[in-house]
Amino acid sequence: MIRNKEAASWVEEMTALCKPDKVVWIDGSEQERQRLTEEALGTCELLPLDEQKLPGCVYHRTAENDVARTEHLTFICCRNEEDAGPTNNWMDPQEAYSKVGAMFDGSMRGRTMYVVPFIMGTAGSPFRKIGIELTDSIYVVLNMRIMTRMGDIAMNDLGENEEFTKCLHSKGELDINRRYILHFPEDNTIWSYGSGYGGNVLLGKKCLSLRIASYMGLHEGWMAEHMLIVGIQSPDGEITYIAAAFPSACGKTNLAMLIPPDSMPGYKVWTVGDDIAWIRIGPDGRLWAVNPEAGFFGVAPGTSMKTNPNAMLTASRNSIFTNVLLGSDGTVWWEGMGVEPPAEGIDWRGNPWTPQSGEKGSNPNARFTAPASQCPVISPEWENPQGVPLSAILFGGRRAKLAPLVYESFDWSHGTFVGATMASETTAAATGAVGVVRRDPMAMLPFCGYNMSKYFRHWLDMGPKITNPPKIFNVNWFKKDDDGKYLWPGYGDNLRALDWVIRRCKGTAQAQETPIGFVPTKDSLNLDGLDISDDAIEKLLEIDPDAWVEELGSMQKFFDQFGYDLPEEFMEQQQELNKRLGRWKR
Repeated sequence: MIRNKEAASWVEEMTALCKPDKVVWIDGSEQERQRLTEEALGTCELLPLDEQKLPGCVYHRTAENDVARTEHLTFICCRNEEDAGPTNNWMDPQEAYSKVGAMFDGSMRGRTMYVVPFIMGTAGSPFRKIGIELTDSIYVVLNMRIMTRMGDIAMNDLGENEEFTKCLHSKGELDINRRYILHFPEDNTIWSYGSGYGGNVLLGKKCLSLRIASYMGLHEGWMAEHMLIVGIQSPDGEITYIAAAFPSACGKTNLAMLIPPDSMPGYKVWTVGDDIAWIRIGPDGRLWAVNPEAGFFGVAPGTSMKTNPNAMLTASRNSIFTNVLLGSDGTVWWEGMGVEPPAEGIDWRGNPWTPQSGEKGSNPNARFTAPASQCPVISPEWENPQGVPLSAILFGGRRAKLAPLVYESFDWSHGTFVGATMASETTAAATGAVGVVRRDPMAMLPFCGYNMSKYFRHWLDMGPKITNPPKIFNVNWFKKDDDGKYLWPGYGDNLRALDWVIRRCKGTAQAQETPIGFVPTKDSLNLDGLDISDDAIEKLLEIDPDAWVEELGSMQKFFDQFGYDLPEEFMEQQQELNKRLGRWKR
């Protein structure tokens, strides 16, 4: 029986509110997984897939109005509105508890409440955080089994007095007009009502690991970041660990599982995590990072044996596929998979589909949930409770003309400014408008659980405390020529930029000092075996001072919303950049 009295009392209180027909405590056993899977197959909440071709895999389809995170319905519920800041939706906690509590009242009648204790991180780690999610969805339970360490292992770690995050979820009516994702950072509580989509209901992921954890990190002196963690093994056997933040559609998961090109023998890439990094200062003065997740919740469309073979292999067994095309032969397919579509199937809406249908077979945000332990290049250190030491932090975005392939910031404060001003340009396919710059500082804009101006201040304040800080870089794989063609091949060849990063960290790579930072000299990049012209390399490394002056204006428009709360160091960084650009010889 549960030893933690606060947890027992809270579960009892929420049971009285939601009024389920029964309550099931999840133990995390294999027998339990089989039982719940069979139950969900019986109700068609899950559909079976071919056991020979996709062993241990199942299929799920969400409601048509419930296929992605609903940022406009996601709220930070803190007592003072200014603590949420201008980039978050705010709701008064009393109003939120009252308004959405009325929706939860009786919401689980006729349903089962599953009590899911879970750990973000590894059991016993000083990094780890414990949560308990109450849910009426078997889909959520089975996903949480993949994405977290859950069940008895979490209950044992919880003990009698350990603090935990209170996570309450109900599918409700799946009505978008009655859908709320609420975060109460001051109460260490998350409520999710009216959704069945993973990003809104797997409450250990973005909700706890970023929004709540970023608030915890502010008060406890660490950082919760939307970053991959990867280890690059050089031919001499030394492994250098890098964390990297990218907005969506910038190749984050592909970089986390990168395969070196054949022309760079002796290099290996080890995946530690593809999405979230919890970062603390170690006793050696370095930053140490852990991946708190146990699985990958990856976007399926565009993932193929060309773009990310390791992700494809990871998801080939014991995985859950959501909103992809269901083939008539019990397999799955999605756009950009790199193979011919099946002759017929059922699309993500549940309708009959053929290649001639004229509709996409899978939703653009279709997902796979796969155990990280199955990744062919998972790092031997990925579950190290102390984490891995970071030598570099990368920021990146999708910029067609502005940013060079890679550059190094001058110092921690400048690197923080680089991260705070990172942005991507939209494509016509995404928005109907080309080249619209969208700022996404540190890729955390949708995920910071408090006022982002204080988040910037937290980054700046961390700097002096790190006696052996990582170097901070910016990368851009997406620079184009005048004809709109990409100058850089990308994918595995991105390792060439990372190789320069690593050698800069070791002090062995040359660079040219520019107004924006240190840019590689052409000869300092490893281009062996790469078919690329000198002209393309020059354009990839080019700095256009006029374009950067224009960029300063765009930065300021974004910063204006923070008013006097914006760290004054950012104003100084802008002024210094402007001066350097003025002195730069064209």
